[in-house]
Amino acid sequence: MTQPTPPYGSAGEHRLQRSLGTADRAARFYDRQVRPYLTPEMREFIGRQSMVFLATADSRGECDASFRAGPPGFVHVIDERTLAYPEFHGNGVLASAGNIAENPHLGLLFVDFSEHRVGLHVNGVARLYADAGLRSLHPGLPAGTAPGRAPELWVQLSVEEAYIHCSKYIPHLEPASRPYEHDPARPKDAEYFTGPAPRHAAGRAPA
Repeated sequence: MTQPTPPYGSAGEHRLQRSLGTADRAARFYDRQVRPYLTPEMREFIGRQSMVFLATADSRGECDASFRAGPPGFVHVIDERTLAYPEFHGNGVLASAGNIAENPHLGLLFVDFSEHRVGLHVNGVARLYADAGLRSLHPGLPAGTAPGRAPELWVQLSVEEAYIHCSKYIPHLEPASRPYEHDPARPKDAEYFTGPAPRHAAGRAPA
């Protein structure tokens, strides 16, 4: 007899649950913790967060993890099934947005490190919008989240599932202001992991 497909989780995780004897415990988690929408408590939690971690993959399944930050509420909850965040000009690579253009599945992880030490996973299907395009649909989008900079794009996420990340191993971190003066011993970002760019002799092109 064919077993019914559980409402949440991948086929791979269900096979491992059966193999490792955790299927009943996982079923209780799905039933109690996973929702196909954002509860009022989840929406309030997102509105307080100033950072989020992103998980994307291209059409071949090649993964990328990234990070976004801004003032509380920079990830804007439109309604219980929709949220959006702005994409600003960075290094020009657009790795996350490029993945979304090929493969719209997006995972977000919000973590409160300082107060309640708890996380929230939000997974769903994303779509890219120009700033004017999304504002025409949702005039209440926040403005000025990065003073002097306008979003190049917005990512709108249609929520498919949202669930807790337990607090057991989340460290306690206290927010602190950034140092005013740059540490001269610290390499510049462009050189931090790669070292200084090679200097070529005058009149000679790089090999």
